[in-house]
Amino acid sequence: MRLSARVDYALRACAELAAAGDKLVTAEKLARAQDIPPKFLESILVQLRRGGIVNAQRGPEGGYWLARPAGSIHLAEVIRVIDGPLSHVRGHRPEDLGYTGAARALQEVWIALRAAERQILEEVTVADVAGGKLPERIRELASDPAAWS
Repeated sequence: MRLSARVDYALRACAELAAAGDKLVTAEKLARAQDIPPKFLESILVQLRRGGIVNAQRGPEGGYWLARPAGSIHLAEVIRVIDGPLSHVRGHRPEDLGYTGAARALQEVWIALRAAERQILEEVTVADVAGGKLPERIRELASDPAAWS
């Protein structure tokens, strides 16, 4: 699985907003807290706002906050807002590919991979990340030494 820098930064910004609770946080403060290039973050925050993940208030007292409780925002949703569907093969949805002959089973592999990604990314919320309390199943998967190599 490859995640773009945009997705990584978006998830990190959302975690910072979750940690801030109801307080408005400026883009500059988010950028500093997570060492994200400020101009890059600004464009990411626009996408997150358009996608219904964050709200924004302009002006000297302005900033960003999560549009919904952090516990209701799953990582998969943030990824989809920033980069689109979770799994593509050469820019196509796995079910739209046509494999033949000895490679026919690859389509099922790609669909199973997407299902596994969804199970994890739709289970973990921004609140889980911000609070450092991941679901038990996720912690078990990450605790396997083979997962780290």
